Amino acid sequence: MRLRYKAATKDGKVTQGLLEAKDITSAASYLRGKELLPISITEVENRITNYIPFLNRVKTQDLILFTRQMSSMLSSGLTLLRALEILKEQIQNAAMTEVVNSIINDVSEGRTFSQAMEKHSRVFTPIYVSIIQAGENSGLLDKVLSRLADNLEKQAKLKSTIKGALMYPVIVILLMVVVMVVMLIFVIPQLTTLYANLNIELPLPTQILLTTSKLFAIFWPVILVIVIVCFVGYRKWVATAGGRLIVDNIILKLPIFGELIRKTILAEFARTFGLLVGTGTLVVEALNETANIAGNVHYKNAIVAVGNQVEKGVSVGTSMAYSPLFPPLLVQLVKIGEQTGKMDENLSKASEYFEREVDQTVKTLTTAMEPFIMIVLGIGVAFLIISVITPIYSLISSIQ
Repeated sequence: MRLRYKAATKDGKVTQGLLEAKDITSAASYLRGKELLPISITEVENRITNYIPFLNRVKTQDLILFTRQMSSMLSSGLTLLRALEILKEQIQNAAMTEVVNSIINDVSEGRTFSQAMEKHSRVFTPIYVSIIQAGENSGLLDKVLSRLADNLEKQAKLKSTIKGALMYPVIVILLMVVVMVVMLIFVIPQLTTLYANLNIELPLPTQILLTTSKLFAIFWPVILVIVIVCFVGYRKWVATAGGRLIVDNIILKLPIFGELIRKTILAEFARTFGLLVGTGTLVVEALNETANIAGNVHYKNAIVAVGNQVEKGVSVGTSMAYSPLFPPLLVQLVKIGEQTGKMDENLSKASEYFEREVDQTVKTLTTAMEPFIMIVLGIGVAFLIISVITPIYSLISSIQ
């Protein structure tokens, strides 16, 4: 059972948190074993957030704040355990509080910081854990956490930029679909009865609209089933190796969007690979870990191929030059970094370059899509107006 406790330390300070125990007595014994005097132990009430996972999860901003604050406290000379205990009292997110509390318990029992994090794979990615482990091994955990926080902030900013650019067209398209469905279900059937009573010859646009509405009204269950079957079938097909290859290849070749996705992948690759190399991770291991977050199977295969070449003694830059997926600029920066011993710095510069390119592409995309969306909306509205008004106008003209 999940319990919330409040206890006093030896020096009289009050601390509180969450823990898992089979009953209150076991929890009290556990606290006394940690040299804490239990003040109160209560069972955590079941809330709606316990049944709806997305309401009770650790967000990216929570992780960034955790990483940044841990870096600051360790830099100021606090021990890891003391820093975690202070941070636990400041966290507002209940899910993050549970994670930190679990880490505190594991660290208290002798596990390393990275080992304690491995239990929470939904919060801390394998790359995050690897970077923390490298920081522990080098004795520069505070500096590694600072760089990791910077990396997470840049990653969050990049995702936010792309989401912001896509939000407008997605909302417009959804509204268009909703309006069309409402028209076909509620409005057009009423007009069908009206036009039938008028007994006039209908123009082609009106006939198309009425026929579409009639078919939709009769066969909407069939249409819904077909849509669901197609969606499920697509998901299963994409989950296969062949399907994923085809879809990812099509995505990279999309006009404008393909280039945007390509630059986003390159920015993530350069930033993460540079961070891993900068913290002392072996190059081959860093490449293999970076490949898992590529987000596109073609880039994943290309990065793994680079790692295989490096294992054979080929330099990273030369290995990357064999693949057309890596632009010459990135290849040259990596080669220069290998020669000067500053590959992590050069990769950081490359990631900043691709991030600027993403920002510029997003601005161009947003600017270009606004008139396109307006044209599509105008055509749709014009078709509806012509289809609805033309028969009525024809009737009025014939009466006159």
